[in-house]
Amino acid sequence: MPLNAKALGEALDEDLTLHTTLCRRDAPAFQKAARNPDELVVACTQESRLFTELAGETEGAVSLDVRPIRFVNIRETGGWGREAAKATPKMAALLALARLPDAEPVGTVGYQSAGRLLIIGPLESAERAAAQVSDVLDVTLLASGGSGSQARRYPVLAGEVKQLTGWLGAFTLVRSTSNPIDLDLCTRCNACVAACPEGAIGLDYQIDMGRCKSHRACVSACEAVGAIQFGRDPQSHEDSFDLVLDLRDTPAFSQHALPQGYVHLPAGLDSAPALGALIKLRDLVGEFEKPRFFNYKQKICAHGRNEQVGCNACVDICSASAITSDLKKNQIVVNPNLCVGCGACTTVCPTGALTYAYPRASEQGVKLRTLLATYQKAGGQDAALLLHSQEAGADLVNDLGRMAALDKTVRGVPARVIPLPLWHTASVGVDLWLTAFAYGASQVWVLMSGEEAPQYRDAVREQMTVAQAILTGLGYSGEHFRVIEVRDARELPALDATLAAPPAQGVARRASFAVQAEKRATLELALDHLLQDSVRFTPRPEAIALPAASPLGTIEVNRDTCTLCLSCVSACPASALQDNPDRPQLRFIEKNCVQCGLCVATCPEDAITLQPRLWLADQRKQPRVLNEAQPYACIRCSKPFGTLKGVEVMLAKLSGHAMFQGEALERLKMCGDCRVVDIYSNPNQSKITDL
Repeated sequence: MPLNAKALGEALDEDLTLHTTLCRRDAPAFQKAARNPDELVVACTQESRLFTELAGETEGAVSLDVRPIRFVNIRETGGWGREAAKATPKMAALLALARLPDAEPVGTVGYQSAGRLLIIGPLESAERAAAQVSDVLDVTLLASGGSGSQARRYPVLAGEVKQLTGWLGAFTLVRSTSNPIDLDLCTRCNACVAACPEGAIGLDYQIDMGRCKSHRACVSACEAVGAIQFGRDPQSHEDSFDLVLDLRDTPAFSQHALPQGYVHLPAGLDSAPALGALIKLRDLVGEFEKPRFFNYKQKICAHGRNEQVGCNACVDICSASAITSDLKKNQIVVNPNLCVGCGACTTVCPTGALTYAYPRASEQGVKLRTLLATYQKAGGQDAALLLHSQEAGADLVNDLGRMAALDKTVRGVPARVIPLPLWHTASVGVDLWLTAFAYGASQVWVLMSGEEAPQYRDAVREQMTVAQAILTGLGYSGEHFRVIEVRDARELPALDATLAAPPAQGVARRASFAVQAEKRATLELALDHLLQDSVRFTPRPEAIALPAASPLGTIEVNRDTCTLCLSCVSACPASALQDNPDRPQLRFIEKNCVQCGLCVATCPEDAITLQPRLWLADQRKQPRVLNEAQPYACIRCSKPFGTLKGVEVMLAKLSGHAMFQGEALERLKMCGDCRVVDIYSNPNQSKITDL
C-alpha cells in the first residue's frame, strides 16, 4: 500500500521511518523502539501478537505494564482500496488517535461464580451437555421431558419453571412441583415405567397426567420405595445457581441482551454456537468485574414528579431490562449487574441525567477533535466519520478492505471515510454527532451489523432525524447523518456503494470548544457554534420545526384554561418553567426545556402542549412570559394571594358544597392570615366550650 512517511510525520509532528517488513527483516527496528520509554504505536494489527511476544523477549525492553504498545490498522481502513494514494490524511488521523491515552478508569461491578451450573432441557440433551463441563462445573439438571441414562451422574430437579431471575453468580430459580413422583426418593428401578398400562411414565421419571387413567399400578410397583404419591400437594421451591444453560426453545428471559452467565441454545448441542457456549461456561468460575458504564443524576432526571410519568425513554429502550421505574422516589433505578454498557439510554436521555461513563463524553470529544484536526492538518477534506462497534463492525470494515485488495471492482473504504470504533454503536447521540460536525466532519454515519437490539436502530434513526432537521433548517445542504445496516460479508458490495456517497456541506470555521461532562452543555455549545457559522446562509427561519424525538422545543399554554396554579413549575426538572415571586406569571426559558412532558402530565387543566423546535432568536436563553393574570386581593386586608381566575374557579366549584355556604364561602376570598383571624373573631362561630 502507498505510504508517505514525510507527510505523515509532518501531520504528527515527528520523524517517521518507513518499514516494509517490520515483523520480519526489519524486526530489530521494532526492538530498538521497544527499549525506548516513549509511547509506542505500531501501524499493524495483523501481527500484534507477534510484536507483543517480541517485545517480551527483547532484552532491555520497557515492560508492557509500564508502557503498553498501541496497535492501529491503517491498511484495511484505507491503505487497501481504490483511493489508497489519497488516504494519507486519514492514516495520520488514525495514528494520532492511537497515541491518545486510554480512558480513565471508573468504578467496577463485581461478579463471583463458584461454578454451580443449572442445565434446563430434555434430559438426554442436558446430560450430554453436563458431560462436557462437569469436570470444572458443579452441574444440576432440570428435566423438561426426554429420557435420561440409568446411571444417576447428576442431581435432577423436576417441576415447572415459574421464574428465573438474576445474573452471573446470582441466579434464582423458582419452580413448582406437582408431579406424583418424588425424584429425591426415586431409585430409577423402572418398575413404575413397566407397570403403567398407558405408558404415561417416561424415563425422566415424571407422569404425564394427561395420559394417566388413575389405574395406580405404579403406586403398587413402587410400594417398597414409596416415591409415588398422587395426593401430594403442589410445592414451591427456590434454588440458587451461578450459571444457567437453557436448551429449551423459549428462553427464560425475553429481553434482547441476556444476563451474563445465562446461555440459550434452542437449536441444541449440535448447533454452530454450542461449542463456543460450552467453552464460555467452563471459563466462568471465579471473580469477574466489568466497568460501571453509566452515571445517574436523579436531580435532573425527567422520569417523574409527584408520581406522574414524564420521560420514560431509558426504561423503554433498555435491551437488558436493567432500568426500572421508581415513581415513589421520582427516579429510575439502573441495575449495574444487568447493564451491558450499550449506552442507548444515554443517547435517548433528553436531560443528560444518564451519562456514559466508560469512556466519558469528554474523552470521546478528545478523540473526535484529535481525529478531525489531524485529518485537516494533513490536507484532508470532507471527512465522513464511520462509527462502528469494535468487534462485529470492525470485522466488516476489515473485510471490505481485504475485498478491495483482491477485487479491483471494489472501491474499499474511501479516503475521506474515517472508521471510529465504539464500545456500542448506540452509545453516541445527537450531542456528539453535532459536535463532530462542528469540528469539521462533513457527515456522521453509524454502521450497524445486526447485533444491535431493534429498538436501538429505531432510536438512533429518530435522533438522526432531529440532528438532520437542525442542519437542514440552518441551511447546510446534503445528507449529514445516516444509519448503514450490513449484517454479514454478503452485503459488503452494498456497503462499498454506500460509502461512496458524495460529501455534504460542512462548517466554514471549525469549532474549538471542548465536550463537557453534561450532555445539555455540550449540545448548547454545538448549537451556538452552528448558529454563528450558519449566519452566511440567508434567509434563515425564525424557528426550525423538529421531530417528536427532539430534546429541544417550547410549550404552548392555553391562556383561557390555565389558572396559573403553577403545578407545572414544581414538576419541571430542568427549570424551564418558572414563576414570578412578585406577580402571578408563568415564565419559560426555552433553552432549558427537554420536552419530557411532565408539565403536560401534571397540568390539571390540560392547558399545556409540547412543540418540538429550535428557536433561533437570542431570546431562547431568556425568560419569557407564557401567561399572567390579574391578582386577586383579599376582601379583608386587600393583600393579593392568588389569581382572579383561580379564585373564581375555586368559588364556582365549591359554592354548591354544604361545607362552603355563607361565611365559609366568604372566607375563601380571604388570604390565609385573615381566614384564621376571621374564624377566631367571629361571634357566630361555634366554639369547643359551647359543646
